[in-house]
Amino acid sequence: MTFRFLNVIVLVAAVALSACAGPGTNLPPLPETAPGPYRLAAEDQLRITVFEDNRLSGEVRVADSGAVAIPLLGPVQVGGLTVSEAEARIRREFQRRQLLQDPGVAVQVIAYRPIFVLGMVERGGQFPYQPGMTVLSAVALAGGFNYRAVQDRVSVTRVDTEGRSREFRADRASQLQPGDVVTVFERFF
Repeated sequence: MTFRFLNVIVLVAAVALSACAGPGTNLPPLPETAPGPYRLAAEDQLRITVFEDNRLSGEVRVADSGAVAIPLLGPVQVGGLTVSEAEARIRREFQRRQLLQDPGVAVQVIAYRPIFVLGMVERGGQFPYQPGMTVLSAVALAGGFNYRAVQDRVSVTRVDTEGRSREFRADRASQLQPGDVVTVFERFF
């Protein structure tokens, strides 16, 4: 009888320990993102204003290649650049091609690339990114956690600077970046 009682205690302890581990605990923590200027990437929606000629101004989306199409210039590479670097590059292209002597160019992000929320939320899907967005605010956009959700940690899949997707463990207060995919885990018990 003592042996059977010991087996039950070991089984209960094993189940309790496996519940503590839970989904996502084996993932590396989401690295802190250093504050800095926003870098343009595919799917960002921009407003480009050329002050010398309104016909050259307009709204464009950054293509998968990282380029934007500008009248008279054609594709100009802006992926990976800050807004001020993109303004300077467009200005230089107008000057290099001798289309405008001293153009005034302004670039504004009017819509960031989206974030995605999947898993144990009420309405998963694609949502617009806003600067300062956290995991919790993204989950709120998706209707909140559903009754089966693990609420203290999630998976965040992010594309690194080399273009590889990497998966990390994040908590509710973790800062998101445009293009992140948040997956809310399902609890077992």
